[in-house]
Amino acid sequence: MKKFTISYFVIFLAGIFALSSCGGLDKMKKAADQVKYEATPKVLELKGNTVEVSFKATFPAKFFNKKAILEMTPVLVYNNQELPLEKGIVQGEKVEGNNKSIKYVEGGSYSWPSKAASFEYKDDMRVSQVVIRPSVYIAGKEAAKLALPPVKVADGIIATQKLVKIDAKPITMEDKFVRTTSDKYESQILYVINRSDVRPTEVKKPEVIGLGKYIQGTKNDPNKQLKGIEILAYASPDGPMDLNDRLSKARQKSASEYLQKELKKAKISEADKKELWSLMATPEDWEGFKALMEKSDIKDKELVLRVLSMYSDPNVREKEIKNMAKTFEEIAQKILPQLRRSRMIAKVDVVGRSDEEIMSTFQSNPSALSLEELLYAGGKLTNDLATKQAIFEKAVEMFPNCFRAHNNLGCVYLWQNKLDLAQKEFEAAQALKESDQVKSNLGYVALLKGDYATAENLFTSVARNVEVANYGLGIINITKGDYETAVKFLGNTPEFNTALAKALNKDNEGAMAVLNNVKGDEALVAYLKAVLGARMDNSEVVFNNLRVAVAKDPSMKKMAATDMEFGKFLTNDVFKSIVQ
Repeated sequence: MKKFTISYFVIFLAGIFALSSCGGLDKMKKAADQVKYEATPKVLELKGNTVEVSFKATFPAKFFNKKAILEMTPVLVYNNQELPLEKGIVQGEKVEGNNKSIKYVEGGSYSWPSKAASFEYKDDMRVSQVVIRPSVYIAGKEAAKLALPPVKVADGIIATQKLVKIDAKPITMEDKFVRTTSDKYESQILYVINRSDVRPTEVKKPEVIGLGKYIQGTKNDPNKQLKGIEILAYASPDGPMDLNDRLSKARQKSASEYLQKELKKAKISEADKKELWSLMATPEDWEGFKALMEKSDIKDKELVLRVLSMYSDPNVREKEIKNMAKTFEEIAQKILPQLRRSRMIAKVDVVGRSDEEIMSTFQSNPSALSLEELLYAGGKLTNDLATKQAIFEKAVEMFPNCFRAHNNLGCVYLWQNKLDLAQKEFEAAQALKESDQVKSNLGYVALLKGDYATAENLFTSVARNVEVANYGLGIINITKGDYETAVKFLGNTPEFNTALAKALNKDNEGAMAVLNNVKGDEALVAYLKAVLGARMDNSEVVFNNLRVAVAKDPSMKKMAATDMEFGKFLTNDVFKSIVQ
């Protein structure tokens, strides 16, 4: 009987303990709404490829059972899917363990994780929420875990970064096309020593006859225009200065009279235009003397050249050279006769093909065009990418060693999103000649292929045209979530991505100022303006710009309707009328 009584007593004590324990957890469950759960940020935001969030729980006084363990599991709920995040665990003050202890009398708080939890973003997480699902149990009795009511702590996910334009700014290389080029023809008349008359034998020389024909050709060719005739007459640097002065002037006169007479015979009307003629006489042609000496095989020419370098006085020069008797005799025979002359130079402007003629020739006979004409035509005479491609392909075919042709063809392929073909041409250009422009272009190929590491290496290796490479680096840093660095690279250039970087870096006014100067990208510009309006709580800016955005790109209706940037406006009737 005694044994039976003791057994009932044990059962009674166990029941009392169980009721006491359950009662404690029930009390926590009933007071669960007094626990304050928070998430930072309250609206999740994509940064780089990930989303970061941290949590805090604040417990009131006389809430936490001294023997309880509380698990708080944050869960991202999206598109009928769930993603559990790092849980937080706290315990009562009588529990032996390594978790944060919460005092029963005082209460307390707990933040977790020590470093913000992060998860990889997916597009279907755009409309989501984070809830914390708490559960509690008495230490050692986890099987009897009691679920507490879940609490929503955050909405998500702002993904404004996804508006970034992954576009290219390839650098084409300039042509060297000059429509009007200068040409000239030169001949000369030689004179007998101390004479200035033009000998018949001189005017019968092929080069002198050729000068007349050259000038005559300008009359018959509409693309050639005679621009000037120069008569440069000289005397050799031997003999008295006053004699040489008279001789050079007389030779100038005889040569110009001869040429004027010939031009009149040929009925060249410009012959009488004084402004066409340029006349100059040089009494002692020391420059010509030096040039001929340098080319000669005269034995002591180095000694003679040394005299010229040592003395500037013509009389001293002449005296020193004549002191070399044998050498001077050879000079008198080989050098001086060539200096008694009049040079006759005709200068002509040659007008190349007009723009229309270049394009017409490309259609009919492209092989007749020069390299510079092809580069000019492909770069400046058409905006049609197919035509550009055809022109630059012909340039590469005809001039395979021209790195500019390969580069410019690569740019056209890049504009057409033919990335492999573009890369092939840029690599061919770089093999022909190392160039920062081509490095930058290869960087954009890598960027558009999604190889951001290679693109970044190429862009950072560019020493010139850095502003173009910096645009690519700005895009890369936006995708990394490093908005401050992106702003530094993009500066204040009037580009959509510049405004986006400023907006992501929380410079709303700076972003709006840039957007006001952006040309093109109307839908994106208007959409980002609407986002900025929402941040500034300016409904007029939001609605007006959203109307423009969805008119330009109807797909933006769905985007705006699920964009947490417009969280304050999602239930607004005007907003809904725009995005539905």
